[in-house]
Amino acid sequence: MKRARQQTILQLLAREESITTQALALQLGVSIETIRRDLKLLQTEGKIVRRHGRARTLHSTLHDGGEPFRTRLKSHYADKADIARHALNWIEPGMTLALDASSTCFHLARQLPDIPLTVITNSLPVCQEMARRENIELICTGGRLARTERCYVNPALVSLLKTLEIDLFIFSVEGVDAHGDMWDSTRHNAAFKAQLLRRAQQSLLLIDRSKFYRASEAKMGNLSQVTQMVTDAKIAAPHL
Repeated sequence: MKRARQQTILQLLAREESITTQALALQLGVSIETIRRDLKLLQTEGKIVRRHGRARTLHSTLHDGGEPFRTRLKSHYADKADIARHALNWIEPGMTLALDASSTCFHLARQLPDIPLTVITNSLPVCQEMARRENIELICTGGRLARTERCYVNPALVSLLKTLEIDLFIFSVEGVDAHGDMWDSTRHNAAFKAQLLRRAQQSLLLIDRSKFYRASEAKMGNLSQVTQMVTDAKIAAPHL
């Protein structure tokens, strides 16, 4: 019964692209809580994306955009700021850091002391924050600006990375599913992170508890590739 209902949800989403939780509950004649449980399971299985009371199909050709940066910055604000503060323990003078365009890395950038560092990033807000630090050498990836996400998209990134020795890649993700696969909301950001994950000597994943057991648009790697993780989640490793 439950699996049949979930299959119906997938069929409805395939036709409608995006449906509210309330509309699904009305169409299927069940409670909103039942629909929420179904959607949570389907997202954990990597079949849908849930956001703001709606659900939509995963890997739709009509969607390759994440949430606006301002929206992400407000979500779990205090948790992300605290996680970023703990990440400072991994940073030492003289290092070359790579930071992604996540709101958590922006929190880190705001707390980063003005010490001798080299920072490479595709994030416009991080670039603006680093420009205020006199002792930090800033390398912006450049390219086309994706205004909603406030990040740069540069097809020539591979050539740029070949000239750099990156000590530590610090990043966040849209979600980590039950298999430990890491997901991002856009293909270009997933590609950026996948390249840096391969290039950097070490990596540090900053992830708040809301991101676990979630899939999104583009897979970018697995937790087994990550050196260390900072999180506020209390999840045992065998469950990932």
